[in-house]
Amino acid sequence: MSDKETVLKNVETEYENLQEAVKGLDDRQMAEAWLDGWSVKDILGHVLGWERQMITFLERMARGERPVPEGVDYSDPDAWNAKFALQFAPIGGATVLATWKQAHMNFVRAANALPDDRFGEKDGKPKTANRMLADNGYEHYREHTAQILEWRKSAGI
Repeated sequence: MSDKETVLKNVETEYENLQEAVKGLDDRQMAEAWLDGWSVKDILGHVLGWERQMITFLERMARGERPVPEGVDYSDPDAWNAKFALQFAPIGGATVLATWKQAHMNFVRAANALPDDRFGEKDGKPKTANRMLADNGYEHYREHTAQILEWRKSAGI
């Protein structure tokens, strides 16, 4: 299996795990604040926001451009996280899930469009595509899956 295939398999596996972690939650449960004031819906909005950003970055990489456009600053991720979560505050949980599903398909499509040589390691360090798909994909999903499962267990849900 190529490095690209491995990374994309990890993305899909952990996406499915996060989907499973939120399965069966109703709107009230999805809107209940519990993680430093965040709800499941806030977490999903934040994940969705980063995926949308990564779609643009991956598309830029596929065209041979720098992933992050000139003048865009991500040095304060907490501000971006709050912005992404806030965008979905007035929206129901089912709509957030449907929106995320569509964004995720576009995220995977954009990653698939990258040439195989954009994946792997260079000088012993992961290439940009690997880092982006780990940080904003499978490792990100894994982090939030664990948090949601722990919350569900402690809340008896």
